[in-house]
Amino acid sequence: MSAIQGVVTTPVERRADDRGFFTEILRASQWPDTFVQANHSHSRRGALRGLHYHRQQADLWYVLRGRAQVGLADLRGSGTPTIDTIVLDADEPATLFIPPGVAHGYLALTDLDLFYWVTKEYDSTDEFGVAWDDPVLSIPWELNDPILSERDASAPGLNAD
Repeated sequence: MSAIQGVVTTPVERRADDRGFFTEILRASQWPDTFVQANHSHSRRGALRGLHYHRQQADLWYVLRGRAQVGLADLRGSGTPTIDTIVLDADEPATLFIPPGVAHGYLALTDLDLFYWVTKEYDSTDEFGVAWDDPVLSIPWELNDPILSERDASAPGLNAD
């Protein structure tokens, strides 16, 4: 259970036999919006992606391989944002629903394959960033010197003018 309203972690059942396993990840009737685009992100161990957020788009994440520390910050209200961290691990299959207005990012604790669905097709005008190490948020990342993209390394802090 997340400290942030609307963020939902849902364990999924993995049915295994001699051939391997089967897992149902997404059932549309379970979610308030329709997912319209799917993405696959591969990250090296130590890479941190984010923090990003959208005003119109929700995300549903599923780790295919590896382990990730997810950082979340609720930017929907005024005052100090509520933050939370969640570990997603392919060995403990679960989905993570992230509603609009919640900044999200992840640190690849191992080499990582993350598959995610979104409720809006990509629109650069609805994509915003916040510094991964913003002092107001103080997300307790498990690594102090992550591998960052140029965009994420230069993302503004919450109090940037």
